[in-house]
Amino acid sequence: MSAAWTHRHLIDVDILTADELTLVLDLARSMSASRAAGTTEPVLHHQTMATVFAEASTRTRTSFQLAARALGGDVVSIEAATSSLSKGESIIDTVRTLDALGVGVIAIRHPDDGAARVATDHFRGHVVNAGDGSHAHPTQALLDLYTLTEHLGADGIRGSKICIVGDLVHSRVARSGIWALTTMGMDVWVTGPREFLAGFETWAAELPAGRRLTITDDLGAGMRGAAAVMALRVQRERLHGSAAPTEAGYAVAWGITEARLVAACPDAIVMHPGPVNVGVELPDDVASGPRSVITCQVANGVPVRMAVLALLAGTDA
Repeated sequence: MSAAWTHRHLIDVDILTADELTLVLDLARSMSASRAAGTTEPVLHHQTMATVFAEASTRTRTSFQLAARALGGDVVSIEAATSSLSKGESIIDTVRTLDALGVGVIAIRHPDDGAARVATDHFRGHVVNAGDGSHAHPTQALLDLYTLTEHLGADGIRGSKICIVGDLVHSRVARSGIWALTTMGMDVWVTGPREFLAGFETWAAELPAGRRLTITDDLGAGMRGAAAVMALRVQRERLHGSAAPTEAGYAVAWGITEARLVAACPDAIVMHPGPVNVGVELPDDVASGPRSVITCQVANGVPVRMAVLALLAGTDA
């Protein structure tokens, strides 16, 4: 692989420069074409990838598995409910076990912030963070960026406005996404109920100088003139007694309806990292309507994760 990529693991996108992000996107386009033509190079031949998921997942886990198989790799699936994780085994012991068994790549999802980084200290292969707590979800950020370039153009994203709406404080998708989007020059606005913004400002203050990020609790201002609107899932499992609005109240005040889109950003595309709480973040006519690129995001997870796995494998050379 290109000497421009030197990273052995992918824990978050904050390690990636604009050139490295472009490298991933370009390779993902190539992977998409070669997969469609049946000409993908089996760069993971004789390697095994383990998906270690201590949280439920459909899109991320399945697309990692499809990506590894498309590159000629073998795949094993480790889930909390059916592994020794359910008996109290630590993530460190699980990773050490997989290392001893000869697994070469781990895609790990865990409810604890930092779990993927801890795994890198105990594993001789490659670790990809598939989502850890509220910390990071780098491959989701990459596939969202890839999807935006498909619809706005590779050069069209710079300076374009994107509005991210919803549960910012609990969202690993938002954190990784904002970092990647601002690295590529997008004008990012985030908005949601004050309860979903409290504490997020602290993280945002650590972004490098010059990044274009605006935080507001004014939904209309956030959406106005946006080329894309991304709704975030209301994460009830992480609220733990929070005074956040009810789902019905959220839908009325913050749901991304067609009327709101027409009023604020009539040409915007609509995104969501999934799973969608239909009728809460998005009504069905928007979630499945002509503006929606949600299924494109899902499909793009495979070539993007193929690109990441291929780049990581290239560091073994």
